[in-house]
Amino acid sequence: MPTVLVILPEGFEELEAVAPIDVLRRAGCSVTVAALGPGIHVTGRNQLVMHADIPLASLPADVCVHDCLLLPGGPGVALLRASPEVLALVKRHHAAGSLLAAICAAPTVLHDAGLLVGRRYTAHPSVSGELREILSDQRVVRDDLLVTSRGAGTAIEFGLELVSALLSPEKAAEIAASIRF
Repeated sequence: MPTVLVILPEGFEELEAVAPIDVLRRAGCSVTVAALGPGIHVTGRNQLVMHADIPLASLPADVCVHDCLLLPGGPGVALLRASPEVLALVKRHHAAGSLLAAICAAPTVLHDAGLLVGRRYTAHPSVSGELREILSDQRVVRDDLLVTSRGAGTAIEFGLELVSALLSPEKAAEIAASIRF
């Protein structure tokens, strides 16, 4: 069963976290939701409070590399970018050959880690000044072990692409059919 780590900062975009988490869990993935802050309750940009599984700082060292690291977007991306722990996790997952998934403004975190050079990716138009190679006409882009997406409106497609990458296209089609996507 593939393992996925989702990091939630205060101000995360709720749809960009909840939709992929839901789709991944329906597919049988083991998803750990880690709060970037010290507690386990994280407030999203629209004031929905999510109950994380664990604070990121409490994650046991022996499980710090997952099959996929998922970063949601929203105003909380600034906190992801400012965190040395997040940057180190992104680099560790990349070095281990894990799938890296980022939606909306979160591809800027991958940019900060130096992982977007020469890669195909998309992101929210609000970061196009910084990420000049955004494939703005594509809703979800998969480039080997990198999956990016544009925003809340593409969150289910993003989750299904992660299922395809982690399990199989057939499993993604099965989940898509079950949710009437």
